[in-house]
Amino acid sequence: MLNTKNREGFAPGYTQITSELDAVGIEFGILKLKAGQLHEERTSGEAAYLLMNGSADIKWMAPGSSEGRATVSRTSLFDDDPTTLHACVGSTVGIRAETDCEWAVMRTENNDRFDARLFLPSDVKPEYRGKGLAQDACLRNVRLVFDRDVRPESKLVVGEVVNYPGRWSSYPPHHHDQPEIYHYRFTLPQGYGHGEVGDDVFKLRNFDTLSIAGGNDHAQVSAPGYGMYYLWIVRHLDGNPYLGFEFTEDHRWVLDPKNQGWEPKA
Repeated sequence: MLNTKNREGFAPGYTQITSELDAVGIEFGILKLKAGQLHEERTSGEAAYLLMNGSADIKWMAPGSSEGRATVSRTSLFDDDPTTLHACVGSTVGIRAETDCEWAVMRTENNDRFDARLFLPSDVKPEYRGKGLAQDACLRNVRLVFDRDVRPESKLVVGEVVNYPGRWSSYPPHHHDQPEIYHYRFTLPQGYGHGEVGDDVFKLRNFDTLSIAGGNDHAQVSAPGYGMYYLWIVRHLDGNPYLGFEFTEDHRWVLDPKNQGWEPKA
């Protein structure tokens, strides 16, 4: 479930982490480019490219559509909202790095044709979930890039979470039928957290990737002092798209702002 093979960071070029043949049905990897380097490809299925850091000139063209171009940049996963290019099968995508840059690449089987779209930081509306609940112990910033409402043609849902130091996210624990991937980064290289999948608990470090089979409760927490970022990707099931999640019944009481739980006496 937990891929720890890249804790020293990613090599230049494309590093594949998961495969469409895995249980999650998503190919996920990291593309690292040096300044001036050009990466070009034609998509064999649906694909999304999310900028992790750096600056680049990008161009894209879906079958039967005109070419799009943009210059994009990102300095911080924690402070900057994401830029994401979403393309259908048979699209051409070109990325020319202006500076050293890194991209998260997500692919899945989908033969439907649709217009490509570039989601800019201004398209992403941060949602501060958990505010006022459980003494703010699960306050976090959730950034949804696109879901079924925004991209009904897609078989993916893509977003990010900024998990504040010492706090929980994906909390109360929740589950859904559809498989999911989490990819983690921390504000310091020695940062860490813990992730739950059912009754299993994993120690999370920089560059780890967690695959979550459908139906499993999951939640995570970051160690005090360390901000934790994770990219999350859900794969719709045929005939059973991801439309949300269900909270674990035992912990639903946390959602009541009138019940803050036990607090120590002064």
